Amino acid sequence: MPAKPHMKRAATRMWAGAAGLATVGALVAAMPADAHERGHGHHPKPDRTVDVQLLSFNDLHGNLEPPAGSAGAVTERQADGTTKSVPAGGIEYLATSLRTARKGHPYSITAAGGDMIGASPLLSGLFHDEPTIEALNKLKLDVTAVGNHEFDEGATELARMQNGGCHPTEGCYEKGKKFRGADFPYLAANVTNEKTGRPILKPYTVWEKNGVKIGFISVTLEGTPNVVTASGVKGLKFADEIETINKYAKELDRQGVKSIVALIHEGGMPSSNAYNDSCDSQGPGSGISGPIVDIAKGITPKVDALITGHTHQAYVCTIPDPAGNPRLVTSAASFGKLYTDTTLTYDRRTKDIVRTAPKSPKSPKPSTSLSFPSSPSSPKSANHIVSRDQAKAPDMTQLIARWGKLAAPIAGRPQGYISADINGRGSDALEQPLGDLIADAQLAGLSAPDKGGAQLALMNPGGIRSDLVYKASGSEGDGVVTYGEAFTVQPFTNMMNVVDLSGAQLLTALQQQVSGPNEASPKILQVSRGLTYTLDLTKSGAARVLVDSVKLNGVAIDPAKTYRVAMNEFLAGGGDGFPALVGTNKLVGASDLDVFDAYLASNSSASVPMAPPVGGRISVLK
Repeated sequence: MPAKPHMKRAATRMWAGAAGLATVGALVAAMPADAHERGHGHHPKPDRTVDVQLLSFNDLHGNLEPPAGSAGAVTERQADGTTKSVPAGGIEYLATSLRTARKGHPYSITAAGGDMIGASPLLSGLFHDEPTIEALNKLKLDVTAVGNHEFDEGATELARMQNGGCHPTEGCYEKGKKFRGADFPYLAANVTNEKTGRPILKPYTVWEKNGVKIGFISVTLEGTPNVVTASGVKGLKFADEIETINKYAKELDRQGVKSIVALIHEGGMPSSNAYNDSCDSQGPGSGISGPIVDIAKGITPKVDALITGHTHQAYVCTIPDPAGNPRLVTSAASFGKLYTDTTLTYDRRTKDIVRTAPKSPKSPKPSTSLSFPSSPSSPKSANHIVSRDQAKAPDMTQLIARWGKLAAPIAGRPQGYISADINGRGSDALEQPLGDLIADAQLAGLSAPDKGGAQLALMNPGGIRSDLVYKASGSEGDGVVTYGEAFTVQPFTNMMNVVDLSGAQLLTALQQQVSGPNEASPKILQVSRGLTYTLDLTKSGAARVLVDSVKLNGVAIDPAKTYRVAMNEFLAGGGDGFPALVGTNKLVGASDLDVFDAYLASNSSASVPMAPPVGGRISVLK
């Protein structure tokens, strides 16, 4: 297939290494060989080794405008040991940061760890994330993994993101303009068609410039079906991350591609929340826990570095590979607030990355990113803040203005009023103020007999995507919650369900927050007013929930009694590891966003704004 004129670039190439891959529907057409050329006009030196710059980020989630409130800040360790919060993110600043970082690097690749789209603010989400794909094209992204949120609207819509074309029901958003799709390849080695068993997207791609070849293999988390609505993953199978990467690493190796990077949409939890704290201060991989640790330890040494995501955390770690050699594992938080700059030293003779044991610094430099100095040819990596005190990229400013004009009639509509910030995504508390507010809204909207007769409501914390911020984001005035801001908090538009659950099921569901697949990384449900209980974190597993403490309006939950419980359709389907929430006698109500907006409208005004909930529903023992 001939390359489209707008996709031609010089000097470097990316191509898929597997031919004849099956598709789901018309999933992914073959990308043109020269669709991802990234020339910078430099000629290689005849040295044996060459430094390849790998810039990476993850979990952008369509955040084109700077994220608001605490969700738009990173924690930075200072020289005196204290920390400060630094505002960060926004595609205008991310573009400037990456373009500045590329200067002086003739061999530079930009890769992403998944969740570029999905759960997006209204500026992107209202247009099915076409604005974000356009921005990433301008950013000259070379390759990305798929994340779980790339499947929010199903495989067919993901195919449209790759191949282009106007939305099947809403059509083209701009007169005379057809959405062209991504100039970069989406990779998904472990996502296959359930019927054929073949990958729905390219499993890997190879970047090449002047004889330097680096392969990229991508997987999303095997548990994607547990964190995406059933319709989004229908007909798809998600395989083990380690087995899949090892399989394709062997295939690349047979093709003579010895330098390999894995893009993995799964991650870990660092022991510190400061982006510039050392992850290896007590030894390689000592400062990180979670799924990525075992995954990293199982991936073949043929893979030279792991770019990860999903947990929205910041870390630059070295985790030993199966041969016992430290290997870089990185993540750049989320929402475009950080980017990672990794130097991979390529040996022209062996065609492999020179991988020596990185040395951890004795103490991180204040206000700077971590690096791991060793010999001149050692891999080095650092996370950098996408600060807002640098120049904005004009082309991104224009993009935001263009799409913002289309969204303005809807986005700026006032929905309610608040007296102070109500934190959700930016809150570190197990019971989030915004979580309380959303659960209360769902109970209020579905408690009437004809609306479902709900007695309590439960909200999954992962569905809360932002904060409600008191300071005005535009011209609406301080304290005004616009439709766009409410949409950013709950962008999925899940339909609300009310179901019958026995008291025993309800108690089991609360235990599933901290046991089974959620034991390592608890998912604490946000609960409506009237439901109270104690969580004892000194215990382990299901025992963390003190069953005798669980009460509804002061009355202990009766295991034999039936309760009407409101929740979004994702939770009602057992999502996020809550099979106990699959109930009976289901009534489908309005969308979660409509319920939330209605609650804001009826419970606040300019003269009497809504105050943050006081909390106290979940008592935590540590």
